[in-house]
Amino acid sequence: MPELPHLRLERPGDGIALLTLDNPGQRNAMSDEMTSSWVRAVDELAGDPTVRVVVVTGEGPAFCSGGNTSWIASEPDATVDELRTRMLAFYRAWLSIRRLEVPTIAAVNGHAIGAGLCVALACDIRYAAAGAKLGVPFVKLGMHPGMAATYLLPDVVGRAHARDLLLTGRTVAADEALQLGLVSRVLAPEGFLEEVLSTAADVAATAPVPSRLTKAMLAGSGHRDLDACLQWEGLAQPVTLATEDLQEGIRAARARRAPHFRGR
Repeated sequence: MPELPHLRLERPGDGIALLTLDNPGQRNAMSDEMTSSWVRAVDELAGDPTVRVVVVTGEGPAFCSGGNTSWIASEPDATVDELRTRMLAFYRAWLSIRRLEVPTIAAVNGHAIGAGLCVALACDIRYAAAGAKLGVPFVKLGMHPGMAATYLLPDVVGRAHARDLLLTGRTVAADEALQLGLVSRVLAPEGFLEEVLSTAADVAATAPVPSRLTKAMLAGSGHRDLDACLQWEGLAQPVTLATEDLQEGIRAARARRAPHFRGR
């Protein structure tokens, strides 16, 4: 396992990987060290066939306060091309979590701001602890949104709510985030991570092949139209019907026991 400064990679249960942003002194801001660790951790998880779900959370009271603005402000003489090259590498490093084939869950334990919220948006599911605040206040800092905010946010909450959040730069409390569809559940801070990991265990217990195919289909804006949907499902469902796991699932249902899926 590679050394991961400002990041922890743990295996709290069968098939579950837990990534914890671990720079609480800076509210888990995306330091250069954390960014490099993130890329190494994602590479590690992508190559591990035993992983069935990945949970991302933050150490301390914050989820992630976003990019490290100190280096952005410290380069007033940098050219647009130099800044573009650096920002694209930064975006692609953090958005690499989207290439994982298994479901990903953001456990937003505290404030998720700017690029930090975009990391949560890059995950498949988001749960928030009560008291957390979420926002993309790029325009309030004098910059255009980055980290795919203008793609990810409309995909999650719709264009109208995305315009509101991106153009005002306002932050929302967890309860409003739930109403907007920004998160799927709001949970009590006490036992928050344990509750999310319990849900992750439920995901890890599902059949891996249909889980990965379903994630692949739901990526981005989904099907072009109904016929495209039927064409996909007409191939993807037979793929899963031909697996050993399908037979195990039927046996388990008939016996009223939990299935033991093996991913084949």
